Amino acid sequence: MPRFLVDLPLADGLEAPLPAAAARHVQVLRLQPGDGLTLFDGRGSEWEARVLQMGRSEVRVRVGASQPVDRELPLPITLAVGMPANERMDWLVEKATELGVSTLQPLVCERSVLRLSGERADRKLAHWQGVASAAAEQCGRATLPRLLPVRAFGEWQRALRPDATEARFVLSLAEGSRPFVEALPPALRAGQGLLFLSGPEGGLCDTEDAQARAAGLQPITLGPRVLRAETAALTVLAAVAALFG
Repeated sequence: MPRFLVDLPLADGLEAPLPAAAARHVQVLRLQPGDGLTLFDGRGSEWEARVLQMGRSEVRVRVGASQPVDRELPLPITLAVGMPANERMDWLVEKATELGVSTLQPLVCERSVLRLSGERADRKLAHWQGVASAAAEQCGRATLPRLLPVRAFGEWQRALRPDATEARFVLSLAEGSRPFVEALPPALRAGQGLLFLSGPEGGLCDTEDAQARAAGLQPITLGPRVLRAETAALTVLAAVAALFG
């Protein structure tokens, strides 16, 4: 059944027009009065609904019963990532949403190709929120990940709270990094949230790597191969998601 994220006060018995984007999608799918669909608001529940009327520019629906939906990972995962350039960041946001990320923090690092600030960063953030919303519709998530505003690496690192209970890791190519498969199980057994820091194209510079370690992030490695920025970030999410199904 088609699923649509909508900004509506969803409640049993509500009759209302769909927002423009959802209405266009319904029209493209050629749904007809009486056809069923699923609505959700991104906060953890779904509502059954049926098409009431199809107009040239308006689609009215009647909302039915709601039910809580739990398709989230059993512990929150934050991904702080040096933004890869061009469409690769879009791809990362989409796939991270599908894999169950809780929070995404885009970072500008020393080696970043993509550098955003001000109004341009705001526009990109709104675009990525749209990408995440579409991914949630497709994959069945009823809760949207948080996409935080773009921050410079140093600003983000200095703001890390030292008393946080989450297990924190930095993907590192430096000597002394622990294999990911060894570092992850203790954190999972502790039932903590997880934070992963992954660099941009070219990785974190030596100073950023050292600052991350000084802030308490455990250095981990994904193996002897050098992965693309978007691949490395998603690999850790895929590994955790695979463990929990």
